[in-house]
Amino acid sequence: MSSTSFDTLKLSRRLEAVGFTRKQATGMAEALNDTLGDELATKRDLRELEYRLTIRLGGMLAVAVAVIAALVKLL
Repeated sequence: MSSTSFDTLKLSRRLEAVGFTRKQATGMAEALNDTLGDELATKRDLRELEYRLTIRLGGMLAVAVAVIAALVKLL
């Protein structure tokens, strides 16, 4: 996964807009960034994962078909 953090300034400003003090808003945004920053998956990350899983599933399916074909020939 890529190391993508969210926009802490935007979050901080939104929190201030709904009544948080600047100190509270900044602290909350920084805490969330520290906690979740490296754990967030982007759409690109998910597309790449989907591609890898599709390739893996296709490979497993090809092996299964080959094994079944070999068993049919033997029996």
